[in-house]
Amino acid sequence: MRVFAIHLLNDYSGSPKVLMQLLKGWTKNNIETHLFTSGGKEGFLSDIPKVQHHFYWYRFIENKFLRLLFLFASQFILAMQLLFILKKDDVVYVNTVLPFGAGIIGKLRGCKVIYHIHETSMKPKILKQFLFRIVKWSATEVVYVSNFLAAQEPLNIRKNILYNVLEENFVKQSQLHLNTKKNAKIVLMICSLKAYKGVNEFVKLAQMNPKFTFKLVVNASQIEIETYFKEEILPSNLILFPTQKNTHPFYQEASVVLNLSDTKLWVETFGLTVLEAMAYGLPTIVPPVGGVIELVEEGKNGFLIDSKNVNLISEKLILILQNETIYHKMSEDALKKSKTFGEDYFENESIRILSNY
Repeated sequence: MRVFAIHLLNDYSGSPKVLMQLLKGWTKNNIETHLFTSGGKEGFLSDIPKVQHHFYWYRFIENKFLRLLFLFASQFILAMQLLFILKKDDVVYVNTVLPFGAGIIGKLRGCKVIYHIHETSMKPKILKQFLFRIVKWSATEVVYVSNFLAAQEPLNIRKNILYNVLEENFVKQSQLHLNTKKNAKIVLMICSLKAYKGVNEFVKLAQMNPKFTFKLVVNASQIEIETYFKEEILPSNLILFPTQKNTHPFYQEASVVLNLSDTKLWVETFGLTVLEAMAYGLPTIVPPVGGVIELVEEGKNGFLIDSKNVNLISEKLILILQNETIYHKMSEDALKKSKTFGEDYFENESIRILSNY
């Protein structure tokens, strides 16, 4: 079996991290694995041992019209590369719905085409419709990251649920540095530098709670951060960090982790940072819809609150951070829940999906 894994933009966001875990599991089981992704930028998909790396052109740009043009240009380039490489017995594994060129060529070459679907929130709507039509036409089967996503994006194709899990190294690190005694009250959020990810609400919460320290880690450069907040007067208890390769120090010192995605603009289909937080025994506050509700139980290991309700979020932060009994109970429940998402399950299930004819 040869597996050709396809991803669009190699960076340090959630979907390439999941694909990295898949690639490591496949090569560990002696499956010949090829990766096609964008070159020129470092990310989770860079320099993975035993994987044969191939690159095609793509560049992310803020201008929406140019970005759309770049997407279609990149997929034409990708399709031309795959056309002369793929064989009928190959498996084409398309990570997210964006690299549609791989789905088209995989279908035309008679390959087994698997789409790993991470998202439901996508704009413009016409692009989403186009991409999911390609999925319906080309996919042999699909993989969803949660039951919620499978219900949101039902397709008349064989489906699989493959929950995101924590890497074994991440779990080991979290166990080594598990710290239940928090001296400082630190509220952490790790996300993209986008308004729909709740960045502005996080700033508001920092303003409302001057006694707590708020740390925001964004998948962006320092220049991009300065540009985004150039019109803002930021509170002194808010600390901003650009893209981080190693997030362990942030989880080690944090007390609570937030996910403040705007449910009208972006519904979280799983929430890997929430699972990472729970491995460190951290209570979380997340939106009341999406895949995150399969991780967080109201009042047990966190709270389910709409990000626009900053007053209620602020109340719950104060409750968690100033009541040690509640905090330690929620911390224990968070850690316990994280242990149900193990790498062995992920590896075995992903290989079963590859071999499922």
